[in-house]
Amino acid sequence: MSTITAILEPDADGTLHLPLPEHLRHGKVKVVATLDSELDVATTKQKTPLEALKELRKRGTFKEITDPVAWQREIRKDRPLPGRD
Repeated sequence: MSTITAILEPDADGTLHLPLPEHLRHGKVKVVATLDSELDVATTKQKTPLEALKELRKRGTFKEITDPVAWQREIRKDRPLPGRD
């Protein structure tokens, strides 16, 4: 059993889509939902890309990356990039 907490934005037709972890994507899944329209505005506020990057920097998310180009090559070495050998 897994617990997933998510704030979902409804599509134009009113449907909600819950992304599932890989191990739950096969077979049937029982979902128990609680609908709450009284969400805290601070938790649902959209951040600008710059604000999001500043937050990541404040958290030290990428502090171990000293050479971004080498890091990106290392990350992408397991798959070929489109149009490149």
